[in-house]
Amino acid sequence: MRLRPALLTCVLASICLPLSAQETPKYKSSQEILDASPASDWRMLDPANTLYLELEDTDGSKGRVVIELAPAFAPEHVANIRTLAREGFWNGLSIYRSQDNFVVQFGDPDAEDASKAKSQGSAKKSLPAEFARKAKGLDFTRLPDSDGWAPEVGFVDGFPAARDPKTGEAWLAHCYGALGAGRGAEPDSSNGSELYVATGQSPRQLDRNITVVGRVVQGMELLSIIDRGPPPMGFYEKPDQRTPIKAIRLASEVPESQRTPLQLLRTDTKTFLEATEARRNRRDGWYVRPAGHIDLCNVPLPVRTPKG
Repeated sequence: MRLRPALLTCVLASICLPLSAQETPKYKSSQEILDASPASDWRMLDPANTLYLELEDTDGSKGRVVIELAPAFAPEHVANIRTLAREGFWNGLSIYRSQDNFVVQFGDPDAEDASKAKSQGSAKKSLPAEFARKAKGLDFTRLPDSDGWAPEVGFVDGFPAARDPKTGEAWLAHCYGALGAGRGAEPDSSNGSELYVATGQSPRQLDRNITVVGRVVQGMELLSIIDRGPPPMGFYEKPDQRTPIKAIRLASEVPESQRTPLQLLRTDTKTFLEATEARRNRRDGWYVRPAGHIDLCNVPLPVRTPKG
């Protein structure tokens, strides 16, 4: 269900119909709102745009990180990432960097040494920078609060995003869990083979400086607990300190019985807006003073296992 701007304001600011004290409805928590949501407000992850990052820790434990790709914002990078995943590029590589309050990074630690670098198969070796795109045509659900990094912020198809009405551009925001394509000094020096996940406090200074290709929707706890590398940038000094990657696969290449079935709350729904407002102005028994504000990167993006 898509909402017109006027209705968005009504839902978020609760100013459409003034109510007397006797008519004020009982406060509902965001979880109560989610529990009452219709099935149509949820969507299944598209297997063609979903990556499974399969980790094998040095102690033998394993875990799956589920990532949703963002072809609407980075089509060429996403296409290359699909190719790399299908051809098993990351299989047997590792997370070789973990910088405190910033990112974990993975790929080929020998990528810059031609004699040791792993072949990237049929993937493209260079791509254009995809830092931003035209905002026209995007279904943008705007938040009502100000943001220090962009004129407007909100969500596009479940991704935290920003836009500038003056330039007509939109871009994905570096919130916790954002998946980006590492690059060198040149803006067009990434091809999606070296990736990172933001594990720190929303490094929004990276917005429009690096191509964001997706976001983690499940499994962030497996990345956030990885031992930090040494300062200043968290690159491990010894190979045995790295976290091995068993495989990175497209969900569409995994047998259906082995997939992780997940539903994501659609961000263009009344349920999402009401749940966000409930967190923006918490009025349960613990909160003495509702904030009346919420930061883009602090808006939860609900995920659940399909019912039944």
